[in-house]
Amino acid sequence: MTYPSVDRLQKVLAESVFHYAKDAKKAAGRALGTLVEIITFYSLKSWGLEHHVAIERPLPEFANTGITHNVEYTIHPSKTLKTLEYRQTDLPLTAKKIMRDSGLGLSCPLGSSKCTVLLTNKLILRNSCTVVDTGSVFYNAYLDAPAGNRVRCTVAELHSKPFAMSECKRVGVEEGMLKGPQTIEKAKQGAYVARTVSSLQKIRFIDGTLGGLIQRSDGTVRYGDFYTLLAEIIAGNDREMLANFILTVGVVSNHGNWFTSTNHNKELKVLAQSYDWLLFLSDIGIAQFIDELLLHPKKQLQAAKDAFLASYTGQKGLNQFTKVQIALTADAALQSYFASRLKVIESWFNIITPVNKPLAVLRNELDTLKNKDWQEIHK
Repeated sequence: MTYPSVDRLQKVLAESVFHYAKDAKKAAGRALGTLVEIITFYSLKSWGLEHHVAIERPLPEFANTGITHNVEYTIHPSKTLKTLEYRQTDLPLTAKKIMRDSGLGLSCPLGSSKCTVLLTNKLILRNSCTVVDTGSVFYNAYLDAPAGNRVRCTVAELHSKPFAMSECKRVGVEEGMLKGPQTIEKAKQGAYVARTVSSLQKIRFIDGTLGGLIQRSDGTVRYGDFYTLLAEIIAGNDREMLANFILTVGVVSNHGNWFTSTNHNKELKVLAQSYDWLLFLSDIGIAQFIDELLLHPKKQLQAAKDAFLASYTGQKGLNQFTKVQIALTADAALQSYFASRLKVIESWFNIITPVNKPLAVLRNELDTLKNKDWQEIHK
């Protein structure tokens, strides 16, 4: 099934799923935002970054740590510590239990543990579950693929300074309006965060080209073409260049506000000059995902559809389909779907910036950063 726009698709969802809500269109719009976050998160998982991802963790501004910003995903240097195995009867997998069995309780300071649950008795999974946070490092538990009637999880140590971050931005169109009233505010918010968190700072040269500037601890400054400096930092092993560098990635969608990937309005231009990478999730892509998830569900995604519908019944406290917590069966269904259709899913993303670079370059940059010797860089 095809739709002329995501806004039309939003109306279909409002009528077919969110008819119970006082403002069905707004409820459908929030759900569309969640789906954009889900697509982004499971793409990161498919790229082998799951054990590096933290969700909604405060991210300080560069050299101005008194101000932090919660972003959807930060991607950190990660070191696997231990794999734990449990029986189904051992559930729930609480932070306290994981701390005890991994030995973290003996080595971490008092007050650093979290009251989180990786997997509940009702088989609700917490993605990127932080069990201990000491400040300079934190420890996350990630659920591995089930093994028979047992569940396994990996405990990893993540450095507090990420090497990349990703945010999702979407604004819906209200009835009777041509564009959402908060579009420019959301664009400015995302642009501000993208421009303030990394040691590689953007400047504008007199001829209008985008430049980059980065300062060493001795006060010397490197500057030049932004993307040349960006590529040099990622490819190199200069400790000072890498220590506070963060690759910024934005994902934008919808579409009556942002226009299209080739027809930029002011808001999209603001974001494009602020993020290192700006990806546009196309109308076709999100419509295909919603069609295969909800409207004409593929058997592969049936468990994910069930979790989605169970989350939107008009009753509070039942959500089991978000980037933070999700039904275990839905997580397995989404992982299988993304793994088997990754090339198709990647085609849903149009690259706004950098110009003329494919998504494979971004994947390679993230993979290169992931494999740096971060212990040496941060010592």
